[in-house]
Amino acid sequence: MREPEPADISDLSDLMAALGHKFKQPALLQQALTHTSVTQRQGLRGQSNERLEFLGDRVLGLVIAELLLNRFPDENEGSIAPRHTALVRREALARVARKIKLGSYLMIDRGEEVSGGRSNPGMLANACEAVIAALYLDGGLAVAKKFIETRWTDMLEETQAPPRDDKTTLQEWAQGRKLDIPNYREIDRSGPDHAPLFTVEVEVVGFPSMQATGPSKRAAEQAAAAIMLEKVKSLGD
Repeated sequence: MREPEPADISDLSDLMAALGHKFKQPALLQQALTHTSVTQRQGLRGQSNERLEFLGDRVLGLVIAELLLNRFPDENEGSIAPRHTALVRREALARVARKIKLGSYLMIDRGEEVSGGRSNPGMLANACEAVIAALYLDGGLAVAKKFIETRWTDMLEETQAPPRDDKTTLQEWAQGRKLDIPNYREIDRSGPDHAPLFTVEVEVVGFPSMQATGPSKRAAEQAAAAIMLEKVKSLGD
């Protein structure tokens, strides 16, 4: 994938248009776009987007929960929960970030630039959370909610049935056979901080353990569960 060209950070009018909000405090948006690689190098603690990420994650979770309850009034918590997880995870945030070309506005240091930071899913997801927080702080919940509703609607409508993941399927398989629930263990982590690789091992009593690697611990666990499911199927349970 081609690396986005950096935008002029002094002119955020196009980004504000994509966000649907003109900031009264543009400094909030600039902070949301500032990666720790910049502030650490300059010794400016507390001025990166990390704290905003924390807040944006909570705002997104609240808004998505309300959207799901309104969109699927007949579903119980067991069905709503996996939908919520799918819509607030890194992949969904990175997808929205790409749509609004957020990567081109990020303030990152030269090292992150060279290593592809502007298209890194984790960095994009974190920045998207920070932008949601900036919208909330500048315009209130209504402004943040409008952005989320606009940008998440397609994903909300994509699957009529609640999504199922391999970890859930494997756990239900084990419980159906009165086995202990699968046990996941991180056995290795490699790569740079901006693009780590996690290796996870999953164990199910009575079967050989399986390993898988992914860009996050969650992704590695899902991949390991998928491999284990294939293994138990091939052994005929």
